[in-house]
Amino acid sequence: MQRSACGSERRPGLVPAVVAILVLLFSSPAAAVGDRGADGDFERRDSFHFTLFQDVDIDEAAGLYGSRKFEQDLLRELEAAFDRLDQILGLRPEKKLVVYVWDPALFDAEYRHLFRFPAAGFYGGAIHVRGDTRITPGLVRVLHHELVHAAFDAEAPRLALPAWMNEGVAEWFEARALGKRSLGGRERAVLGQLARAGGLYSLADLGTRSLGHLGPEAASVAYLQSYGFIDHLVSTRGEGNLVRFWQAVVRSRSLDRAARRAYRSDLAELEAGFLRAAGGY
Repeated sequence: MQRSACGSERRPGLVPAVVAILVLLFSSPAAAVGDRGADGDFERRDSFHFTLFQDVDIDEAAGLYGSRKFEQDLLRELEAAFDRLDQILGLRPEKKLVVYVWDPALFDAEYRHLFRFPAAGFYGGAIHVRGDTRITPGLVRVLHHELVHAAFDAEAPRLALPAWMNEGVAEWFEARALGKRSLGGRERAVLGQLARAGGLYSLADLGTRSLGHLGPEAASVAYLQSYGFIDHLVSTRGEGNLVRFWQAVVRSRSLDRAARRAYRSDLAELEAGFLRAAGGY
């Protein structure tokens, strides 16, 4: 999943008891790297909505475990995610999206400097993913997450969305890809402990474009809180209003105006309602 940069210089005080849980919830363990042989020479394959470039280390082109089958499976998963994005969020980019699936070692060498935490992918004009040699639940999550960023950028390329919205919707959508309808019990418990200890950010703190400057623990809080806020909006106000909210943000370029249009509340009221709910988790 993407761990991109967003937030302010303020770091909430983390409750020591929940730091280990946060690491378990949001860390992206590196795959073991041996003699992989990937060299940055990407193979290209196209589907209706995507242009895929992949350079993972698969020795054979043909066969059940060959690179062609892997590319076909990747594109099938991306097309399914595209349809799911349209059905759930009403986002449907008109132009083809470009996706790079990198060999893990090459991804780390190329992009490690961009983040202060382990990153499994990011969007920067194209989707970039720290890959695998087969379709795994982790890879599916990353593809769904980054697709949200790509779709928002296609919908409003000159609009800088706040990180809590961009990342929160992406985290929420990737959870839906795995069949989750709401926050898990452990996620709720962590948010509850942080809320009662005053360890959460304000939405203003999470209002810049990226989270990449945050360390692993602070980034975990920021991502979880962003996801939790979107989950709260959906669980209390419905999925349809989330669609109306992002559409109003794109049209009006105003978060408060969009909140009033979709939720009949301003953003401060929505935030206060989330913090009250989180304190009771």
